[in-house]
Amino acid sequence: MLSPDEWEALRLSLGIALRSVAVGLPLAILVAVLLVRGRFFGRLLLDALVHLPLVLPPVVVGYLLLVLFGVQGPIGGWLESTFGVRLAFTRAGAALATGVMAFPLMVRAIRLSLESIDRGLEEAARTLGAGRFDRFVTITLPLMAPGILAGGVTAFAAGLGEFGAVITFAANVPGETRTLPLALYTAIQSPDGDALAARLAALSFMLGLAGLIMAEWLGRSLQRRLGR
Repeated sequence: MLSPDEWEALRLSLGIALRSVAVGLPLAILVAVLLVRGRFFGRLLLDALVHLPLVLPPVVVGYLLLVLFGVQGPIGGWLESTFGVRLAFTRAGAALATGVMAFPLMVRAIRLSLESIDRGLEEAARTLGAGRFDRFVTITLPLMAPGILAGGVTAFAAGLGEFGAVITFAANVPGETRTLPLALYTAIQSPDGDALAARLAALSFMLGLAGLIMAEWLGRSLQRRLGR
């Protein structure tokens, strides 16, 4: 059985990961469409920037977020002075850091799904009088669904385990930003925290494994339904 503090860490992890996917998924769809279908100057640079969190140390990503969205940062300072919104060292900041780290996973999955779509279906709809928006909503978007769903679930599972960017940008605040990885880190630092660390590690392992299996199963199920 988990203690109240452990349940709180689990609840925070689930909520932060869910918020990061909910906010990032529409943007990931837009970026994936731009990268696959767009023809504009700077597309390669955009592609590199989108996937940069995959190769940068998470602590570097968290530091860059702190520089930009911190109280003294150009974006963070403006948000706080204009709207009273503070991101650094808050739950919203943890969701932002998690979303930035998981964003490339969503874009990659959606992009692969979009690239596999038969463009002939869209061309047939165009010859029948369907506009660009209608073609996207009725043909392209449903055919992208396996990638969208798989990317969202994979990003959610990855978000549950995000550590470096979160602790750098949002710190390790109990009840606010102390997610499962941070609670595990705190337990490891405690002299008598071995049992707690083992429980949290096992819980993180099961959640990550379940997320990956779910993403694969949902993606394949949708592909079978779509006849792909």
